[in-house]
Amino acid sequence: MSKWSFPTGDLMKGKRGVVMGVANDSSIAWGIAQQLAAQGAEIAFTYQGENLERRVRPLVESIGMDTMISADVTDDASMDAAFGQIKEKWGKIDFLVHSIAFAGKEELMGSMVANTSREGFRRAMDISVYSFIDCARRASEIMPDGGAIICMTYLGAERTVPSYNVMGVAKAALEASTRYAARDLGTKGIRVNAISAGAMRTLSLAGIRGGKGLMSTGRDWSLLKEDTSMEGVAGCALYLLSPIGRSITGEVVHVDAGFHIVGVPEISDGGTA
Repeated sequence: MSKWSFPTGDLMKGKRGVVMGVANDSSIAWGIAQQLAAQGAEIAFTYQGENLERRVRPLVESIGMDTMISADVTDDASMDAAFGQIKEKWGKIDFLVHSIAFAGKEELMGSMVANTSREGFRRAMDISVYSFIDCARRASEIMPDGGAIICMTYLGAERTVPSYNVMGVAKAALEASTRYAARDLGTKGIRVNAISAGAMRTLSLAGIRGGKGLMSTGRDWSLLKEDTSMEGVAGCALYLLSPIGRSITGEVVHVDAGFHIVGVPEISDGGTA
């Protein structure tokens, strides 16, 4: 049973697509997948490695799906095979959800300048940014009727966040890549957008030193005085991927209860901190 509540309907009825990046039942990609399925979408899920497959398969089956495809975003042969399987199964797709990022633990603490190695930087950019460009290209080749692509970013791309470090640099590159992909694919009727979600209780947050503090600060400083909800993030994804998101492309949409616009937080007596 889902820990979240998603509206049902037929906004995505007849639509088929790929969700990349489900790691467990707290993943943003999983929340998005549940919302898309609740609106009638048919989804293929990618995974990397047997351990991840064992964790994700029960989730996939719980929403009535059965297509799981092995894909290593750092290996061209693996990606060739993965998208080849998708094309063989469906011929074409309508949407792609990219929710994949990585940086080593040593890069996600203390000083960005002191702790970012050449190899750590390369790996973060390869997995977090190039994989999106590569997947957008591959997906667009099997979107003959147009479609929609989204990726996941975070406010650390725009402003400094303690310990986010090289991942913030990678997310900034991801947001730029979203705009360029939107330009390149727009003539094919493919919309490309990014969702900048607030701090949420995910594996990614757990890997950042002080991650719990990011959640409490996000809640306390936000305009709505609440945590970023999975329902809100998944609802935004549905909006961007469905026909009601028509004419929207190249955007970074913030879903963080208004946290991103706060310059100085208010204090309880009505003044400022």
